[in-house]
Amino acid sequence: MGKKVAVLGGGVAGLTAAHELVDRGFEVEVYEFKEIPGGKARSMPYSGSAVGDRSDLPGEHGFRLFPKFYRHVIDSMKKIPYENGKMVYDNLVEVPRLDISTETHPLVPLVTEMKFSLDDLRDLIKLLFDNGLGLTEADLEQYTSKLWQVMTSCDERRENEYQDIPWWDFIEADKYSPAFRKVFGNITKTLVACKSTKANTKTVGTVAAQMTLDILTPGLSFVRILDGPTNNRWIDAWVHYIESKGASYETEAQVKEFHYENGHITGVSVVKNGESRTITADYYVAAFPVEIMSDFITNEMATAHHELGNIRLLSKSIDWMNGIQFYLKEDVPVAPGHVMYFDSPWSLTSISQAQFWDGFDWSNYGDGQVKGVLSVDISDWETEGIHIRKPAMDCTPEEIKEEVWEQLKRGLNVGSTILRDEVLHSWFLDTDIHFENPHHTVNLEPLLINEVGTWELRPNAYTSIPNLFLASDYVKTNTDLATMEGANEAGRRAVNAILHAAGSSQKQCKIWEMYEYDLLGVDYLAPWHAHDRHRYHKGLPWDGKI
Repeated sequence: MGKKVAVLGGGVAGLTAAHELVDRGFEVEVYEFKEIPGGKARSMPYSGSAVGDRSDLPGEHGFRLFPKFYRHVIDSMKKIPYENGKMVYDNLVEVPRLDISTETHPLVPLVTEMKFSLDDLRDLIKLLFDNGLGLTEADLEQYTSKLWQVMTSCDERRENEYQDIPWWDFIEADKYSPAFRKVFGNITKTLVACKSTKANTKTVGTVAAQMTLDILTPGLSFVRILDGPTNNRWIDAWVHYIESKGASYETEAQVKEFHYENGHITGVSVVKNGESRTITADYYVAAFPVEIMSDFITNEMATAHHELGNIRLLSKSIDWMNGIQFYLKEDVPVAPGHVMYFDSPWSLTSISQAQFWDGFDWSNYGDGQVKGVLSVDISDWETEGIHIRKPAMDCTPEEIKEEVWEQLKRGLNVGSTILRDEVLHSWFLDTDIHFENPHHTVNLEPLLINEVGTWELRPNAYTSIPNLFLASDYVKTNTDLATMEGANEAGRRAVNAILHAAGSSQKQCKIWEMYEYDLLGVDYLAPWHAHDRHRYHKGLPWDGKI
């Protein structure tokens, strides 16, 4: 089309925008600050771990998972060529289980795919009626009824009413057992890295209900993961694809300033290799995280463009969710899937990855002695630990490692020993956690959290600056969650807005509806939604009837 687009930020949102734009004939340049492409989704090898001619051990921001309800990012993966005639999508493998860990009971398995086998049925019955989590019948009835309320509420009620209700209040957590508060009250830490007293019900409830429904629906597992390190299996192939179509992708290119004149962006200052230059384009896609984008918004821009001013406020709604990898001398599968540690003060989740990395030759990495990796996400950095007795935010890297390892052992070694000290080979903490001095820890890539009242602060992908577009997980999307799926959808929305601005006749990017709660393609809940919509517009509360 002869139109040039500068994509500022090369994570999932920026790559999505570049992919869709270059496929539609635009000239595309991507500028990524990090040395490794992919943004928060990138692999970050354990630098210095290689011995001889081997490669560094693989590391990640945290484990990557792709729930069944993802649509946008999966569609992109199906369009990225990989190797030997495969597409990136073919590198996804199903995860058969989700296990729950407590310090008082062996791992409680929760099936992630209902195949209706005797073993799966037994596990499901055990979870619901003999779960070992201390949940009462009243607890289970309350949680089920609240999920049903979310699922049968009309869109208007979810969007306008549940956005302003904290999840803790919605489920009436104070009225039920300590186990209820621990399991269902704290689920927000796992889903959105946010305390349930702050997280809004619209986000938490819709995601929790969708995942529960996906578990009970025959077919694919409700969650999938890549069968190897993220960049090796996905991001590098993505960059290669857009470059093969004519786009450029520059790493270690730091955007320093937006040039704003007469209501337009006239250029962007970029520094690379110590040299500054100004890049110009017809359109600019800002694909930065919210806390980075807020720094680029001048007072003049914030005053003239209300939605950009709101980004400054939105940037305060962030929290930490970062990963640590434990490399093992022998593969310890732990469980055939993810584990949620409900007694962990740091809200840990983990997955033992070697069992899913078929064909990955560990002997070519590190010193050749590693046989497995336990990948852990830390979602609570402010609560005191049980071993070091400090919040993660106040710990040294070594203290974080010691505390997480102890929490893992206490959650896993109940009834039998799963995790032993002697299997630990080495460990690697997310490099986005910086320890600038003994009393100040910085997270370079925090996570946007869906707090009550923040939806109205979130901007659309288009802005009132005609040539500036936003592509990041803080943009208003159907996904409504700071995830790779939300970032991908935001990138698509930015492209659609550019197509409109350019007067292009090219086909718009597909945007999926989310959280529709259909079963095998059939909307069984339509009568409930219609009934509740009628009540909502009359100012009446939800009653769950038809």
